[in-house]
Amino acid sequence: MTNPADRWGIHPDHFWLHGQQPEQPVRFDEETGAWNVYGYPEAQHVLADPETFASDTSRFFPPEASMYSEGDLTMMDGADHRKLRKLVTHSFTPKTVADLEPRIRQVATELLDAVEGERFEMVTALAYPFPVIVIAELLGVPVSDRDRFREMVNQILQIGAQAADMSQVQPEEGTGNGQATQKFADYMNEQAAERRKRPREDLLTQLVEAEVDGDRLTDAQVANFAGLLLAAGFITTTMLLGNTMLCLDRYPRHFAEMRDDRAKVPAVIEEALRFLSPIAMTARATNVNAELGDCRIPRDKFVQVWFSAANRDPRQFERPDEFNPSRESSAHLAFGRGVHFCLGAGLARLEARVAMNLLLDRFDGLRVDPDNPPTFLPLPAFTGPETLTLLTK
Repeated sequence: MTNPADRWGIHPDHFWLHGQQPEQPVRFDEETGAWNVYGYPEAQHVLADPETFASDTSRFFPPEASMYSEGDLTMMDGADHRKLRKLVTHSFTPKTVADLEPRIRQVATELLDAVEGERFEMVTALAYPFPVIVIAELLGVPVSDRDRFREMVNQILQIGAQAADMSQVQPEEGTGNGQATQKFADYMNEQAAERRKRPREDLLTQLVEAEVDGDRLTDAQVANFAGLLLAAGFITTTMLLGNTMLCLDRYPRHFAEMRDDRAKVPAVIEEALRFLSPIAMTARATNVNAELGDCRIPRDKFVQVWFSAANRDPRQFERPDEFNPSRESSAHLAFGRGVHFCLGAGLARLEARVAMNLLLDRFDGLRVDPDNPPTFLPLPAFTGPETLTLLTK
């Protein structure tokens, strides 16, 4: 039988999804100069030791690119990370997120109301606009600009992925990536400037007015922080919805069980997160010489932690290549681990639960169109469909 990953066109770097196991849990890639972490316990170790494995990878970028990392939580550790993260944590508490459910349900319902006919393309109709509307409203940026968000974010990601060596991506001014990143930053700065003139009840106004140790955030910090919240607020959910549908289509028994017992929806979502992890990897930099697994990694080296591979580690998950929502443990790393655990994980889970239930309510015969196979994002750092056509009957 053809491996689904081969048929779907999943990025070849994700060899663990193509039926191959890593030869070692930690391996150096001579071609890219990067150290790759594939094992579950090894990934946990890296994520739990920021003094050795730093989130700030700016040392691999030219100095002029530093303006794009200011205020980026994903590149911060320690007190700086805690202080900045604390500014928005209240907006993502379990209670705050739960209170959003009526509006989240309304957004998804209105999008599905527009679906006509016996087939529709899920990403365009629901998986992309649904979470981006929700996060745009929270942040306070115009929902009507959602097509611009997608264009700008996709351009940044695609240009960055063109570099064969991910440790040598050059987001400097004048390059394609620098121009795309600057365009996004300019947009967020325009929105921030508007909040300074006319404050509102939104997250962007809170960032503009926030102080850390008595100082307001710089323009670059506000733009980058807000941009991160916007992009992260839709990327994961967009891919998660598509991935969940693909998993259920591939394993119809679990689909039928979930349809009959909606209490199984959360477990299905968790298993989809493990089985096809939307955020496939994160990057770290070694501050000192480090030992990981049976390897010695020198200082100042680029380290790629592959969540997607770690979530298939047989040392942690029994029969890891089997989609099984009934697993006793769902301790996957799809949302990271430790202090960098995804701030919006609760929101993504709620959005996925609401969307899947609404899809089941509306479409009795929901399935992937066999005549229109899905296409996957051609980006090694992500796992998710770029297009996914579904039949409704």
